Amino acid sequence: MKTTIANDFLTASILHKGAELCSLKTSDIEYIWEGNPTFWGKHSPVLFPIVGALKNNSYVFENKQYQMYRHGFARDLNFDLVAKSNTEASFSLKNSESSFLIYPFEFELIVTYILDHKKLIIQYDVRNFSNKTMPFSIGAHPAFSLKNDFNSYTLDFEHDQLLEYHLLEGDLLSDKTEKIELVNNKMHLNYDLFKNDALVFKQLKSKTIAIAEHGNPFLRINFSQFPNLGIWTKKDAPFICLEPWFGFADETTSSGKIIEKNGIILLNKKSEWQAEFDIEIV
Repeated sequence: MKTTIANDFLTASILHKGAELCSLKTSDIEYIWEGNPTFWGKHSPVLFPIVGALKNNSYVFENKQYQMYRHGFARDLNFDLVAKSNTEASFSLKNSESSFLIYPFEFELIVTYILDHKKLIIQYDVRNFSNKTMPFSIGAHPAFSLKNDFNSYTLDFEHDQLLEYHLLEGDLLSDKTEKIELVNNKMHLNYDLFKNDALVFKQLKSKTIAIAEHGNPFLRINFSQFPNLGIWTKKDAPFICLEPWFGFADETTSSGKIIEKNGIILLNKKSEWQAEFDIEIV
């Protein structure tokens, strides 16, 4: 099941499963990856209540161990459509008996999509109804369709800098880093960049990145509130993922205690947290 919103410039469709954006298009161009399982069967999953993988796919909270798999469970569950207009739709996921077995908190996650001129604004609202602090991470994972030769695209960063990203060991972050030097603020795409999986940036000066084809930008992602970013694709896949995150995978040295996890948000009891980013057609 999916819900569609539209304005004079854009149409967006969102699956109720995972509150996942599955289409963002103008009258003649689709910008979101089609989800062909030959490469990757997703479009733009919502990552909650963790981003990336946990060490041994488990964590400890209040001296009890819980199992949770990569990127959390929200992307696999059905959300309720709780508000809808022509240009806006909100989806809600609440805790359940089954979620409590792997994440012992009373919560609500509301994901809202708003079309504003040539932008799609994506808002996250996390509510902790528990009588205890709730640790969580949250992130976006939009895959943008690339119709032509992968090497013809660049990522145009807001600032020119020497980028440092963390290497993965398995699914975990190692203490090893590598650097990418931008040329005139541009990262030229090639599949070798992703030979060790995603590029994970714990710190990034740029908060706006455009995708350009043959030097012509056509889409921009703006994520000023988000501290972390992942960039990812698969070998020969015709898409690129630009992923604003709060948090990242466990490090190889992680203790396993979720409240000690680097990048985790600790939301006070009976509290609410909000953030947003947008995808802009240029």
